[in-house]
Amino acid sequence: MSSLFNPVVAALTFRATLGRRRAILFAIPAVILIALTLVLRATHPAAGALWPSNVLGDFGFSVLLPLTALIIGTSVLGAEIDDGSAIHLLATPVPRSSVIVTKFAVSAVMTMVFAALPELIAGLLAPHSTKLAFALFVGALVGSVIYSAVFVAASVLTSRAIAVGLLYVLIWEGLLGNIVGGARILSVAHYSLGVANAIYPDKNLMAGLTLATSVILGTIVTVGALILATRRLAAFAIKGEPA
Repeated sequence: MSSLFNPVVAALTFRATLGRRRAILFAIPAVILIALTLVLRATHPAAGALWPSNVLGDFGFSVLLPLTALIIGTSVLGAEIDDGSAIHLLATPVPRSSVIVTKFAVSAVMTMVFAALPELIAGLLAPHSTKLAFALFVGALVGSVIYSAVFVAASVLTSRAIAVGLLYVLIWEGLLGNIVGGARILSVAHYSLGVANAIYPDKNLMAGLTLATSVILGTIVTVGALILATRRLAAFAIKGEPA
């Protein structure tokens, strides 16, 4: 992957993404999670409280992580495709695979900062939840990688990536993934929870997948999304517009 990573493209992407006003949106879910944790800590400080697992697991992995990844993942490349500036990038000799991998890496790092790190902070603020905080942090790091691949690919595949992503997050991850057991096989949130639960077993996390299943499926989804995005971007470069 290091040979595909382009530092120049990465620097330009960081600057462009963080320079847009939408960058303010990145922090909103994290602020809500931390504020909610502080309120619950003040009102329910007792040891053995169930809310840390429920709030940090359910809200953190079903709302904070996917929404943040969606906003960032669709921004690093999708915005350039929408405004036409991607043509200038694609006119350079930079391989399409390098563009995708670099955009994906930037998205993953930014999602870790704006979603995984706040998950750790909130966990440390919750009462008697240090081990849980570390487990959720690792799970969120894994989720940041998988979600970034999925949403970067979505931004190449459709001009309505945010709308499609919201439907996936709200309906599949938020509703079906927590109600229908079979839906968890295609739930990135449950891949992440599976990793977290393996580190710190907690039945309140409602992790429906084992560590092995989570890692295998997460790897397949990540690699598959990047390959699909690369092929689609190659078609975009040839035709001059999204296929």
